[in-house]
Amino acid sequence: MGQRLSGSRSCLDVPGRLLPQPPPPPPPVRRKLALLFAMLCIWLYMFLYSCAGSCAAAPGLLLLGSGSRAAHAPPALASGRDGPPSRLPFPAAPATQLAPGGETAEGAASQEEQSPEAPDSPSPISSFFSGSGSKQLPQAIIIGVKKGGTRALLEFLRVHPDVRAVGAEPHFFDRSYDKGLAWYRDLMPRTLEGQITMEKTPSYFVTREAPARISAMSKDTKLLVVVRDPVTRAVSDYTQTLSKRPDIPSFESLAFRNRTAGLVDRAWSAIQIGLYAEHLERWLRHFPARQLLFVSGERLVRDPAGELGRVQDFLGLKRIISDKHFYFNQTKGFPCLKKAEGSGRPHCLGKTKGRPHPEIDGQVLRRLRDFYRPFNRKFYQMTGHDFGWD
Repeated sequence: MGQRLSGSRSCLDVPGRLLPQPPPPPPPVRRKLALLFAMLCIWLYMFLYSCAGSCAAAPGLLLLGSGSRAAHAPPALASGRDGPPSRLPFPAAPATQLAPGGETAEGAASQEEQSPEAPDSPSPISSFFSGSGSKQLPQAIIIGVKKGGTRALLEFLRVHPDVRAVGAEPHFFDRSYDKGLAWYRDLMPRTLEGQITMEKTPSYFVTREAPARISAMSKDTKLLVVVRDPVTRAVSDYTQTLSKRPDIPSFESLAFRNRTAGLVDRAWSAIQIGLYAEHLERWLRHFPARQLLFVSGERLVRDPAGELGRVQDFLGLKRIISDKHFYFNQTKGFPCLKKAEGSGRPHCLGKTKGRPHPEIDGQVLRRLRDFYRPFNRKFYQMTGHDFGWD
Protein backbone atom coordinates (compact mmCIF):
# COMPACT_ATOMS: atom_id res chain seq x y z
CA MET A 1 0.00 0.00 0.00
CA GLY A 2 2.90 2.32 0.67
CA GLN A 3 4.28 1.82 -2.81
CA ARG A 4 3.83 4.62 -5.29
CA LEU A 5 2.57 3.51 -8.66
CA SER A 6 5.09 4.11 -11.34
CA GLY A 7 4.01 6.25 -14.23
CA SER A 8 1.13 7.80 -12.24
CA ARG A 9 0.93 11.62 -12.17
CA SER A 10 -0.83 14.09 -10.03
CA CYS A 11 -3.37 16.30 -11.78
CA LEU A 12 -1.17 19.15 -10.82
CA ASP A 13 1.58 17.79 -12.99
CA VAL A 14 -0.30 18.41 -16.33
CA PRO A 15 1.93 20.44 -18.66
CA GLY A 16 1.08 24.13 -18.78
CA ARG A 17 0.70 24.11 -22.53
CA LEU A 18 -2.42 21.96 -22.19
CA LEU A 19 -4.24 24.59 -20.09
CA PRO A 20 -5.98 27.69 -21.68
CA GLN A 21 -3.71 30.68 -21.49
CA PRO A 22 -5.08 34.15 -20.49
CA PRO A 23 -4.85 36.81 -23.26
CA PRO A 24 -1.89 39.08 -22.97
CA PRO A 25 -2.77 42.43 -21.40
CA PRO A 26 -3.20 45.25 -23.94
CA PRO A 27 -0.40 47.71 -24.14
CA PRO A 28 -0.99 50.54 -21.66
CA VAL A 29 -0.82 53.19 -24.39
CA ARG A 30 -3.56 51.64 -26.50
CA ARG A 31 -5.81 51.26 -23.49
CA LYS A 32 -5.34 54.87 -22.50
CA LEU A 33 -6.02 56.10 -26.04
CA ALA A 34 -9.23 54.08 -26.22
CA LEU A 35 -10.41 55.50 -22.91
CA LEU A 36 -9.54 59.04 -24.00
CA PHE A 37 -11.42 58.62 -27.27
CA ALA A 38 -14.52 57.36 -25.45
CA MET A 39 -14.44 60.30 -23.04
CA LEU A 40 -14.03 62.73 -25.94
CA CYS A 41 -17.07 61.30 -27.71
CA ILE A 42 -19.17 61.61 -24.56
CA TRP A 43 -18.02 65.19 -23.99
CA LEU A 44 -18.75 66.16 -27.62
CA TYR A 45 -22.24 64.66 -27.42
CA MET A 46 -23.03 66.51 -24.19
CA PHE A 47 -21.69 69.80 -25.61
CA LEU A 48 -23.75 69.59 -28.79
CA TYR A 49 -26.84 68.54 -26.88
CA SER A 50 -26.53 71.48 -24.49
CA CYS A 51 -25.97 73.91 -27.37
CA ALA A 52 -28.83 72.71 -29.52
CA GLY A 53 -31.44 74.88 -27.85
CA SER A 54 -29.50 78.12 -27.77
CA CYS A 55 -27.08 77.86 -30.68
CA ALA A 56 -29.03 76.11 -33.41
CA ALA A 57 -30.16 79.35 -35.00
CA ALA A 58 -27.36 81.61 -33.86
CA PRO A 59 -25.39 83.44 -36.58
CA GLY A 60 -22.05 81.76 -36.91
CA LEU A 61 -22.25 80.59 -33.28
CA LEU A 62 -22.32 84.17 -32.02
CA LEU A 63 -22.68 84.50 -28.29
CA LEU A 64 -25.97 86.32 -28.49
CA GLY A 65 -27.27 85.37 -25.07
CA SER A 66 -29.63 82.72 -23.93
CA GLY A 67 -32.48 83.91 -26.12
CA SER A 68 -35.00 82.80 -23.55
CA ARG A 69 -38.50 84.06 -24.05
CA ALA A 70 -39.81 83.00 -20.68
CA ALA A 71 -40.53 86.53 -19.52
CA HIS A 72 -41.99 87.57 -22.88
CA ALA A 73 -43.71 84.39 -23.98
CA PRO A 74 -47.12 85.01 -25.61
CA PRO A 75 -50.08 82.72 -24.99
CA ALA A 76 -49.98 79.33 -26.62
CA LEU A 77 -51.02 79.60 -30.25
CA ALA A 78 -53.73 77.36 -31.61
CA SER A 79 -51.77 76.28 -34.66
CA GLY A 80 -52.20 72.55 -34.37
CA ARG A 81 -48.83 71.99 -32.74
CA ASP A 82 -49.84 68.63 -31.34
CA GLY A 83 -51.57 65.92 -33.23
CA PRO A 84 -52.38 65.72 -36.94
CA PRO A 85 -52.90 68.90 -38.93
CA SER A 86 -56.48 70.07 -39.17
CA ARG A 87 -58.41 69.69 -42.41
CA LEU A 88 -59.07 72.77 -44.51
CA PRO A 89 -62.30 74.42 -43.34
CA PHE A 90 -63.55 75.10 -46.88
CA PRO A 91 -62.64 74.06 -50.43
CA ALA A 92 -59.65 75.85 -51.85
CA ALA A 93 -60.40 78.28 -54.65
CA PRO A 94 -57.80 80.00 -56.77
CA ALA A 95 -56.57 83.03 -54.88
CA THR A 96 -57.60 86.36 -56.38
CA GLN A 97 -55.08 89.12 -56.06
CA LEU A 98 -56.21 92.67 -56.58
CA ALA A 99 -54.60 93.19 -59.94
CA PRO A 100 -56.84 92.68 -62.97
CA GLY A 101 -55.56 92.81 -66.50
CA GLY A 102 -53.52 89.61 -66.43
CA GLU A 103 -50.78 90.88 -64.13
CA THR A 104 -50.82 89.55 -60.58
CA ALA A 105 -50.12 91.89 -57.71
CA GLU A 106 -46.96 90.00 -56.97
CA GLY A 107 -46.03 89.84 -60.66
CA ALA A 108 -43.08 88.12 -62.15
CA ALA A 109 -40.96 89.52 -59.36
CA SER A 110 -42.27 86.96 -56.89
CA GLN A 111 -39.71 84.55 -58.24
CA GLU A 112 -37.02 87.02 -57.31
CA GLU A 113 -38.32 87.15 -53.75
CA GLN A 114 -37.74 83.39 -53.68
CA SER A 115 -34.28 83.64 -55.16
CA PRO A 116 -31.50 81.68 -53.46
CA GLU A 117 -29.79 84.85 -52.25
CA ALA A 118 -30.89 84.03 -48.70
CA PRO A 119 -31.47 80.28 -48.42
CA ASP A 120 -32.56 78.59 -45.26
CA SER A 121 -29.01 77.66 -44.31
CA PRO A 122 -28.71 76.45 -40.73
CA SER A 123 -25.50 76.53 -38.78
CA PRO A 124 -23.34 73.39 -38.50
CA ILE A 125 -24.79 72.53 -35.10
CA SER A 126 -28.34 72.92 -36.41
CA SER A 127 -27.44 70.68 -39.36
CA PHE A 128 -26.00 68.10 -36.96
CA PHE A 129 -29.31 68.11 -35.12
CA SER A 130 -31.44 68.08 -38.24
CA GLY A 131 -33.35 65.19 -36.78
CA SER A 132 -34.20 66.99 -33.55
CA GLY A 133 -37.09 69.33 -32.88
CA SER A 134 -40.33 69.26 -34.83
CA LYS A 135 -42.00 71.12 -37.68
CA GLN A 136 -44.73 73.53 -36.63
CA LEU A 137 -47.19 75.73 -38.45
CA PRO A 138 -45.93 79.33 -38.33
CA GLN A 139 -46.88 81.43 -35.34
CA ALA A 140 -45.90 84.65 -37.18
CA ILE A 141 -46.06 85.58 -40.87
CA ILE A 142 -44.68 88.56 -42.80
CA ILE A 143 -47.66 89.16 -45.09
CA GLY A 144 -46.48 92.23 -47.00
CA VAL A 145 -45.82 94.37 -48.77
CA LYS A 146 -43.94 93.67 -51.95
CA LYS A 147 -40.92 96.00 -52.36
CA GLY A 148 -41.44 97.26 -48.85
CA GLY A 149 -38.44 95.57 -47.20
CA THR A 150 -39.81 92.14 -46.33
CA ARG A 151 -36.63 90.27 -47.29
CA ALA A 152 -34.52 92.57 -45.14
CA LEU A 153 -36.84 92.11 -42.16
CA LEU A 154 -36.76 88.33 -42.48
CA GLU A 155 -32.98 88.16 -42.77
CA PHE A 156 -32.51 90.47 -39.80
CA LEU A 157 -34.93 88.43 -37.68
CA ARG A 158 -33.14 85.19 -38.49
CA VAL A 159 -30.18 86.45 -36.50
CA HIS A 160 -32.26 85.84 -33.38
CA PRO A 161 -31.63 82.38 -31.88
CA ASP A 162 -35.33 81.93 -31.11
CA VAL A 163 -36.51 82.56 -34.68
CA ARG A 164 -36.55 79.83 -37.32
CA ALA A 165 -37.84 80.78 -40.76
CA VAL A 166 -38.13 79.18 -44.16
CA GLY A 167 -36.02 81.06 -46.72
CA ALA A 168 -38.15 80.78 -49.86
CA GLU A 169 -41.67 82.18 -50.02
CA PRO A 170 -44.19 79.32 -49.56
CA HIS A 171 -47.13 81.12 -51.28
CA PHE A 172 -49.45 78.70 -49.49
CA PHE A 173 -52.38 80.98 -48.74
CA ASP A 174 -52.51 82.46 -52.23
CA ARG A 175 -51.35 79.77 -54.66
CA SER A 176 -51.09 76.37 -52.97
CA TYR A 177 -53.93 76.28 -50.45
CA ASP A 178 -55.41 73.16 -52.04
CA LYS A 179 -52.28 71.21 -50.99
CA GLY A 180 -53.37 71.32 -47.37
CA LEU A 181 -51.86 72.24 -44.02
CA ALA A 182 -49.78 69.06 -43.80
CA TRP A 183 -47.93 70.07 -46.97
CA TYR A 184 -47.51 73.61 -45.61
CA ARG A 185 -46.19 72.38 -42.27
CA ASP A 186 -43.65 70.19 -44.00
CA LEU A 187 -42.09 73.28 -45.64
CA MET A 188 -41.22 74.74 -42.26
CA PRO A 189 -37.85 74.28 -40.53
CA ARG A 190 -37.59 72.20 -37.39
CA THR A 191 -37.84 74.13 -34.15
CA LEU A 192 -37.07 73.40 -30.53
CA GLU A 193 -39.17 74.32 -27.52
CA GLY A 194 -39.36 78.10 -27.16
CA GLN A 195 -38.53 78.92 -30.79
CA ILE A 196 -40.85 80.73 -33.22
CA THR A 197 -41.59 79.43 -36.72
CA MET A 198 -41.97 82.14 -39.36
CA GLU A 199 -42.43 82.62 -43.08
CA LYS A 200 -42.85 85.54 -45.46
CA THR A 201 -44.97 85.91 -48.58
CA PRO A 202 -45.63 89.58 -49.42
CA SER A 203 -48.51 88.84 -51.79
CA TYR A 204 -50.71 87.66 -48.89
CA PHE A 205 -51.51 91.27 -47.97
CA VAL A 206 -53.28 91.90 -51.29
CA THR A 207 -54.85 88.44 -51.68
CA ARG A 208 -58.58 88.49 -50.91
CA GLU A 209 -58.75 84.97 -49.50
CA ALA A 210 -55.60 85.15 -47.35
CA PRO A 211 -57.10 86.73 -44.18
CA ALA A 212 -59.81 84.08 -43.80
CA ARG A 213 -57.43 81.26 -44.63
CA ILE A 214 -54.77 82.31 -42.13
CA SER A 215 -57.44 82.85 -39.49
CA ALA A 216 -58.76 79.34 -40.14
CA MET A 217 -55.26 77.98 -39.48
CA SER A 218 -54.92 79.95 -36.25
CA LYS A 219 -56.69 83.04 -35.01
CA ASP A 220 -53.63 83.78 -32.85
CA THR A 221 -51.20 84.15 -35.75
CA LYS A 222 -49.13 87.33 -35.48
CA LEU A 223 -48.92 89.30 -38.71
CA LEU A 224 -46.16 91.69 -39.76
CA VAL A 225 -46.55 94.19 -42.61
CA VAL A 226 -43.59 96.20 -43.89
CA VAL A 227 -44.97 99.38 -45.47
CA ARG A 228 -43.24 102.06 -47.47
CA ASP A 229 -44.15 105.33 -49.18
CA PRO A 230 -46.57 104.00 -51.84
CA VAL A 231 -45.15 106.25 -54.57
CA THR A 232 -41.57 105.12 -53.95
CA ARG A 233 -42.81 101.55 -53.63
CA ALA A 234 -44.59 101.75 -57.02
CA VAL A 235 -41.43 103.04 -58.72
CA SER A 236 -39.40 100.26 -57.09
CA ASP A 237 -41.97 97.70 -58.24
CA TYR A 238 -41.73 99.01 -61.80
CA THR A 239 -37.91 98.99 -61.65
CA GLN A 240 -37.94 95.33 -60.68
CA THR A 241 -40.24 94.40 -63.56
CA LEU A 242 -38.21 96.53 -65.98
CA SER A 243 -35.04 94.59 -65.08
CA LYS A 244 -36.74 91.41 -66.30
CA ARG A 245 -38.76 92.84 -69.18
CA PRO A 246 -36.91 95.80 -70.70
CA ASP A 247 -39.57 96.16 -73.40
CA ILE A 248 -42.44 97.13 -71.07
CA PRO A 249 -44.07 100.59 -71.51
CA SER A 250 -42.88 103.58 -69.52
CA PHE A 251 -43.86 104.08 -65.90
CA GLU A 252 -45.95 107.12 -66.80
CA SER A 253 -48.01 105.26 -69.43
CA LEU A 254 -48.76 102.42 -67.01
CA ALA A 255 -49.58 104.62 -64.03
CA PHE A 256 -52.25 106.71 -65.79
CA ARG A 257 -55.32 105.75 -67.76
CA ASN A 258 -55.36 109.28 -69.10
CA ARG A 259 -52.30 111.33 -68.29
CA THR A 260 -53.77 114.52 -69.72
CA ALA A 261 -56.72 114.25 -67.34
CA GLY A 262 -54.49 112.95 -64.57
CA LEU A 263 -56.53 109.75 -64.07
CA VAL A 264 -54.46 107.20 -62.16
CA ASP A 265 -54.90 103.58 -63.22
CA ARG A 266 -55.84 101.81 -60.01
CA ALA A 267 -55.96 98.49 -61.87
CA TRP A 268 -52.17 98.44 -62.31
CA SER A 269 -50.80 96.25 -59.56
CA ALA A 270 -47.91 98.62 -58.81
CA ILE A 271 -50.49 101.29 -57.93
CA GLN A 272 -53.04 99.06 -56.26
CA ILE A 273 -50.67 97.45 -53.76
CA GLY A 274 -50.07 100.91 -52.25
CA LEU A 275 -53.74 101.34 -51.27
CA TYR A 276 -52.87 100.04 -47.82
CA ALA A 277 -56.06 101.18 -46.10
CA GLU A 278 -58.29 99.20 -48.46
CA HIS A 279 -56.30 96.00 -48.01
CA LEU A 280 -56.12 96.45 -44.24
CA GLU A 281 -59.91 96.61 -43.95
CA ARG A 282 -60.16 92.97 -45.03
CA TRP A 283 -57.55 91.84 -42.49
CA LEU A 284 -59.30 93.63 -39.64
CA ARG A 285 -62.43 91.58 -40.33
CA HIS A 286 -60.53 88.47 -39.25
CA PHE A 287 -57.83 89.69 -36.86
CA PRO A 288 -57.80 92.27 -34.06
CA ALA A 289 -55.50 95.23 -34.62
CA ARG A 290 -53.23 94.11 -31.76
CA GLN A 291 -52.15 91.10 -33.84
CA LEU A 292 -50.80 93.21 -36.69
CA LEU A 293 -47.55 95.14 -36.55
CA PHE A 294 -46.73 97.68 -39.25
CA VAL A 295 -43.00 98.05 -39.79
CA SER A 296 -41.72 101.21 -41.43
CA GLY A 297 -39.65 100.32 -44.48
CA GLU A 298 -37.94 103.72 -44.31
CA ARG A 299 -36.98 103.32 -40.65
CA LEU A 300 -35.81 99.76 -41.32
CA VAL A 301 -33.12 101.38 -43.49
CA ARG A 302 -32.33 104.35 -41.25
CA ASP A 303 -32.48 102.57 -37.89
CA PRO A 304 -32.70 98.78 -38.31
CA ALA A 305 -31.93 98.03 -34.65
CA GLY A 306 -34.65 100.39 -33.43
CA GLU A 307 -37.28 98.91 -35.73
CA LEU A 308 -36.16 95.36 -34.88
CA GLY A 309 -36.62 96.24 -31.22
CA ARG A 310 -40.32 96.87 -31.88
CA VAL A 311 -40.59 93.63 -33.81
CA GLN A 312 -38.92 91.58 -31.08
CA ASP A 313 -41.29 93.04 -28.49
CA PHE A 314 -44.29 92.28 -30.70
CA LEU A 315 -43.20 88.65 -31.12
CA GLY A 316 -42.51 88.24 -27.40
CA LEU A 317 -38.78 87.77 -27.97
CA LYS A 318 -35.95 88.89 -25.77
CA ARG A 319 -34.24 91.94 -27.31
CA ILE A 320 -31.07 90.41 -28.69
CA ILE A 321 -30.73 92.02 -32.14
CA SER A 322 -29.12 95.43 -31.62
CA ASP A 323 -26.84 98.00 -33.26
CA LYS A 324 -23.86 95.69 -32.92
CA HIS A 325 -25.32 93.39 -35.58
CA PHE A 326 -25.44 96.00 -38.37
CA TYR A 327 -23.22 98.18 -40.49
CA PHE A 328 -24.28 100.56 -43.25
CA ASN A 329 -23.14 99.73 -46.77
CA GLN A 330 -22.53 103.03 -48.53
CA THR A 331 -22.46 101.42 -51.97
CA LYS A 332 -25.86 99.75 -51.70
CA GLY A 333 -27.37 102.38 -49.44
CA PHE A 334 -28.71 99.71 -47.09
CA PRO A 335 -27.79 98.29 -43.70
CA CYS A 336 -26.09 94.91 -43.78
CA LEU A 337 -25.48 92.22 -41.20
CA LYS A 338 -22.02 91.93 -39.71
CA LYS A 339 -22.57 88.19 -39.35
CA ALA A 340 -25.54 86.44 -40.88
CA GLU A 341 -27.20 83.26 -39.72
CA GLY A 342 -25.08 80.20 -40.41
CA SER A 343 -22.06 82.29 -41.38
CA GLY A 344 -19.27 84.21 -39.71
CA ARG A 345 -19.01 86.66 -42.60
CA PRO A 346 -20.79 89.98 -43.29
CA HIS A 347 -23.95 89.63 -45.34
CA CYS A 348 -25.82 92.12 -47.52
CA LEU A 349 -28.95 91.46 -49.52
CA GLY A 350 -28.34 90.33 -53.08
CA LYS A 351 -27.69 92.44 -56.16
CA THR A 352 -31.41 92.48 -56.95
CA LYS A 353 -31.94 94.77 -53.94
CA GLY A 354 -31.19 98.48 -54.05
CA ARG A 355 -31.38 98.91 -57.82
CA PRO A 356 -31.17 102.53 -59.05
CA HIS A 357 -34.62 103.79 -60.06
CA PRO A 358 -35.27 105.25 -63.51
CA GLU A 359 -35.89 108.98 -63.81
CA ILE A 360 -39.59 109.74 -63.40
CA ASP A 361 -41.10 113.09 -64.33
CA GLY A 362 -41.60 115.19 -61.21
CA GLN A 363 -45.13 116.12 -62.23
CA VAL A 364 -46.02 112.43 -62.43
CA LEU A 365 -44.72 111.83 -58.91
CA ARG A 366 -46.62 114.85 -57.55
CA ARG A 367 -49.85 113.63 -59.15
CA LEU A 368 -49.37 110.21 -57.58
CA ARG A 369 -48.73 111.74 -54.16
CA ASP A 370 -51.99 113.68 -54.48
CA PHE A 371 -53.74 110.46 -55.43
CA TYR A 372 -52.41 108.49 -52.47
CA ARG A 373 -52.80 111.26 -49.84
CA PRO A 374 -56.37 110.43 -48.72
CA PHE A 375 -55.58 106.72 -48.61
CA ASN A 376 -52.44 107.37 -46.58
CA ARG A 377 -54.31 109.51 -44.06
CA LYS A 378 -56.95 106.83 -43.60
CA PHE A 379 -54.18 104.28 -43.12
CA TYR A 380 -52.57 106.51 -40.46
CA GLN A 381 -55.89 106.61 -38.61
CA MET A 382 -56.42 102.86 -38.83
CA THR A 383 -52.94 102.06 -37.53
CA GLY A 384 -52.56 104.96 -35.13
CA HIS A 385 -49.22 105.88 -36.68
CA ASP A 386 -48.21 108.67 -39.05
CA PHE A 387 -45.55 107.31 -41.42
CA GLY A 388 -44.79 110.77 -42.82
CA TRP A 389 -45.30 110.00 -46.49
CA ASP A 390 -47.10 113.29 -47.11
